[in-house]
Amino acid sequence: MSSSDQETNIASHHRYYPPGYTSHLLHTVLIFTDLLGRIHPLALTPAWLALAAIACWPWGPFHLPVAVLSLAFTVADGTGLTLLPRLGRSFGPVTPVLLALVLVHTVLTLVAGLISTTWPSLLLAASLHLAISGVFFYATWIEPFRLGVTQAGFHSPKLNGPVPLRLLHISDLHVERISAREDRLLRLVEELDPDVIVITGDYLNLSYVYDPSAQADAHDVLARICALARGPVYATTGSPPVDRSDVVPAIFEDLPITWLLDAVAAIHVNGHTIRLAGLVCTRERHLDAPRLRRLLGGRPVHEFTLLLYHSPDLMPEAVELGEVVLWTLSR
Repeated sequence: MSSSDQETNIASHHRYYPPGYTSHLLHTVLIFTDLLGRIHPLALTPAWLALAAIACWPWGPFHLPVAVLSLAFTVADGTGLTLLPRLGRSFGPVTPVLLALVLVHTVLTLVAGLISTTWPSLLLAASLHLAISGVFFYATWIEPFRLGVTQAGFHSPKLNGPVPLRLLHISDLHVERISAREDRLLRLVEELDPDVIVITGDYLNLSYVYDPSAQADAHDVLARICALARGPVYATTGSPPVDRSDVVPAIFEDLPITWLLDAVAAIHVNGHTIRLAGLVCTRERHLDAPRLRRLLGGRPVHEFTLLLYHSPDLMPEAVELGEVVLWTLSR
């Protein structure tokens, strides 16, 4: 490999990972889908035709209807995905999701044909295809906008204020553009009216990390959250490939949000004194666990501590240190 090729590979790696970060399998998959997302779905027309041919291969006299069925679901799913950004519902890349759907349809059709090539089996396969497409429709057009609130109460002798402390935890904004989902989030923040807000990372969708419009909209969402907050707002980072060090600071520029990057802050609200500890998430447990112990190993035992960390990976260590943990699954 030439030195120029090595420089290109290093530059490509740093586009997604901070210097010194070892890629995680999940993140590698996400990056592959990001690269795939740059390909227009029509550019893969030969692939769609080839997958349809594979699907109908074992069907004998039913070759034509099976091929038409396979292509019809490819077109329908592709159209549904393409309409999402046009109607302001979602703005993620079309090709990775479409490829995953087509592969599922192809495998299902192929297996069904290997088992039986009769009209009843064809009707059964078509029904299963419709079910898959129905799940896809729900997952892309309905579920993302069904934002819910999970409430949990913590009772401790360390919390001795005269009135309860209401803390709102927000994570995985994954902003692409401001849509009905973000508007719903802001309405929830206003309705809940928390005393403190904490945010634990993944501010942009991976495919939009370097998109200026997405960055501006993420800044706008955070600014509107701050405008609604009647108390302090704290934040830490999420997955390294998503919350890039060369991108995220600009999103938070001029916002009254306190960063907790391997840092601890004491807050006094409603007569309560609690400590918020924010740990930078690398998704490498062997690196993060020692940092957690260094961060909180010498804290006063009489103070109630909340750990803000993007992943549940350090739950055992956090429990060992006697902390309450606010975390979210990275996705």
